[in-house]
Amino acid sequence: MLSKNQFVRSHGLGNDYIVMDPASLSFELTPQNIVRICNRNTGVGSDGILALEKAKNSEARLRIYNPDGSEAEKSGNGLRIFCKFLFEHGYTTKSFFEIETAGGMVQAQLHLVVGKAVAVTVDMGKALFTAGEIPVNVPRSESEVLDKMIPLNNGGEGFKINCVSMGNPHCVIFVDTIEKAEAFAREFGPIIENHPLFPKRTNVQFAVVNNRQEVSIRIWERGAGYTLASGSSSCAVAAVCVKTGKTDGDLTIHMPGGDLSLKVSKDFELNMRGPVEEICVGTVTGELLQYLEKKTK
Repeated sequence: MLSKNQFVRSHGLGNDYIVMDPASLSFELTPQNIVRICNRNTGVGSDGILALEKAKNSEARLRIYNPDGSEAEKSGNGLRIFCKFLFEHGYTTKSFFEIETAGGMVQAQLHLVVGKAVAVTVDMGKALFTAGEIPVNVPRSESEVLDKMIPLNNGGEGFKINCVSMGNPHCVIFVDTIEKAEAFAREFGPIIENHPLFPKRTNVQFAVVNNRQEVSIRIWERGAGYTLASGSSSCAVAAVCVKTGKTDGDLTIHMPGGDLSLKVSKDFELNMRGPVEEICVGTVTGELLQYLEKKTK
């Protein structure tokens, strides 16, 4: 288990998180402190913080903090990282267990090699397409938001969007080349994330369907920005692809950080498998620790 002010930094396909146990910290994970810790120049540096909480009905509860200090409901890469952490740092001896998140309960299966979790399969729950559950601000007559044109805040022509919830909101946009997906994610991702249609903001994915079994995507993550990989984004894209008839239910999602294997059931339950790697174990010390403790008081 972690000692005082320790953390573990890990990544899933280049999407990196810091795992912390608030019970072992001498400072609080306030929004201001989270922003500083995640800063890659003046902090530890990461795409977010995974905080451990005790739970009564599962192995643990996971709270997910974005680098802007906001809180996310669910993260596929974050879940895989967190599950590896629990096993390898003595918080559980199980290789199959449940985790509570703000986006719902999930089941995880660790794939062990010589006592290390080299990959994790996560039951990500059911994809929801009902506008009110995502949520999306559309008239009540529009129960789903699929292939709907929206104007952009900058007065541009707009995109046809497909909206889905994986316990957190997603907006999937299909384009015809990966070059467009790359450029659009960086240019229009922040605009769409903060579009008035999305009262809780949204994650944004630009997707290219390669064939019935493969899709390539680029991602703008809510509260984090452009990212190399995202598990929940991959699930969202897979669900929309199946919903709109573009692919089959067994999919490989290609991202700059690597690939994830997805299975979409007939009732849109999502199962995700992917690798996870630990980077380091560290301790918050020095002037950074002084800053974090000062901001806690």
